[in-house]
Amino acid sequence: AGALTFGALSLAAAAGLYMRSRARRRPRKAGDKVVLVTGGTGLVGKGIQAYLKDNAAAGETWIFLGSKDGDLRDMEQTKAIFERHRPTHVIHLAAFVGGLFNNLAHNVEFFRYNMLMDDNVMECCRIFKVEKLVSCLSTCIFPDKTTYPIDETMLHNGPPHNSNQGYAYAKRMIDVMNRCYRQEYGCKFTAIIPCNVYGPHDNF
Repeated sequence: AGALTFGALSLAAAAGLYMRSRARRRPRKAGDKVVLVTGGTGLVGKGIQAYLKDNAAAGETWIFLGSKDGDLRDMEQTKAIFERHRPTHVIHLAAFVGGLFNNLAHNVEFFRYNMLMDDNVMECCRIFKVEKLVSCLSTCIFPDKTTYPIDETMLHNGPPHNSNQGYAYAKRMIDVMNRCYRQEYGCKFTAIIPCNVYGPHDNF
């Protein structure tokens, strides 16, 4: 249930190893998979959609959510999304993000908003008996003072850079809660840490 480190070009393919298909609604059959992608209209979500165009599989439905589909900081709205789609698998990409100066000025909001989203998604995955949850972390969560090369075992060896500590600590908590949910409830929650992410649909 620990975090796994992946390069940028393999991120969409890595997600595809867990689940595949297209985002369209159809009657559910026994054994079908419904994959819910939060933050599905962003850079990585669009990358997964592009990957799936040539890698669709039968018996699976992909649903890509954007902010217009509900506020994941609100538990009732999050529950309504899960109730509506009844996912068997979830890829959690949604996050409250911003540039350097926005992080510096709003560390509290970056921590609180991301913690709320992550907590609601994880708890709904437990409540609705999701088979597997895969969350996306960030390299900014690694310790500011470290040695190289780095890997996921070094994630909690020191504080992150103070310029984005609110965001970084919230993302670190995903790794912590993945292990807690597995230990207490047996949930299959994990996370990937892309080394770098860039490409079409990036927001500069």
